[in-house]
Amino acid sequence: MTEESYSAYAVMLLALIVFSVGIVGNLALMCIVWHNYYLKNTWNCVLASLALWDFMVLFFCLPVVIFNELTKRRLMGDLSCRIVPYVEVTSLGVTTFSLCALSIDRFHTVTSVQPRPRQIEPCQSILAKLSVIWIGSLVLAAPELLMWQLVQEVSPRTGLPVDSCSQEPSANLPEMLYSLVLTYHQARMWWTFGCFFCLPLLFTAACQLLTRHVTDENAKTKHARPSSTSSSSTSSSSSPKKQQQRRERQMMRTVVTLAAVYAACSLPENAWNIVLASAGIEVGVATRALLALIGQFLLFVRAGATPVLLLCLCRSLGRGFMDCCCCCCDECTPDPSSSSTASSGTTNATAVSSLPSSLVSVREDKLKIVSGAMFFDKVKDGPAELIIGTPC
Repeated sequence: MTEESYSAYAVMLLALIVFSVGIVGNLALMCIVWHNYYLKNTWNCVLASLALWDFMVLFFCLPVVIFNELTKRRLMGDLSCRIVPYVEVTSLGVTTFSLCALSIDRFHTVTSVQPRPRQIEPCQSILAKLSVIWIGSLVLAAPELLMWQLVQEVSPRTGLPVDSCSQEPSANLPEMLYSLVLTYHQARMWWTFGCFFCLPLLFTAACQLLTRHVTDENAKTKHARPSSTSSSSTSSSSSPKKQQQRRERQMMRTVVTLAAVYAACSLPENAWNIVLASAGIEVGVATRALLALIGQFLLFVRAGATPVLLLCLCRSLGRGFMDCCCCCCDECTPDPSSSSTASSGTTNATAVSSLPSSLVSVREDKLKIVSGAMFFDKVKDGPAELIIGTPC
């Protein structure tokens, strides 16, 4: 056991925790939105899209980074040097545009004249909105595919080959494309800071201030308006208004928390890049590699912590996750009453089997229809927090 061994075990343990929590949380969030018919709206689908890209970052990028850190070799060679930064920058773009979309969705919810009826959006409408986020993020991250290349060296201490990824555009590119990639390489730091850090934070803060201003103005006009309705009508309309206000507060808390976590995980890397570039400080290769590793780990931590926060903040998503866990526990644990009712069940089964097949099929269809109707009535009569956001 040496110092390198202890650091390797620490990196492995931290990566295993982040990988496990992130994979389970993102898969749970995507499955809850996908399998629940009444959760398919713009708000929840944007959150599921964010979980999808966080899952891809953890599943594809984290093992490659950890393997390179421990063995100093690169999985898939030059291909991973291009794909891993591309997926990471695309994930930053998806998070940026998702925060903007969530802020716009909340602003439309608050500024609507009257609460819209709960309805389910068609898949075409949801995919059209998500395609704007995905295509914009994929296009903005496209220069990352041409800017990285694999560099292989021999370690002077161990004599073993060492792989590293360098930010140097290939000279084999066409002249026009090479100049564009070189321009992107020179402005990459400020472009990342302005587009992927300042834009979502400023946009979220502006939408929050405008939303709060509109809410205060609506509250003032409601208090100043003379009340000509009866007490029964006001009492009947108070509960929908309270539910609407509770949904608005929940949406505000969710957007602010996502923006805060994103800022906390992105600020250190942007800060030391700007300081090193502005001060003209030259650091060694090992220090630069360590800073790059810390920045990537902060990205992985953000990808693993985001679904956990969403499941805790959104009541509908958290309730769906708890229902799924309870169903799994009920299926795994045996029913204690099954043993006592085994004999009655066998007699009923023999009695049913003695009936004609047509009567049995009719009876089963009736039971399915009644149980399905009871389920959908229960879901429709559920709490108002079942659907969060504005429908299409």
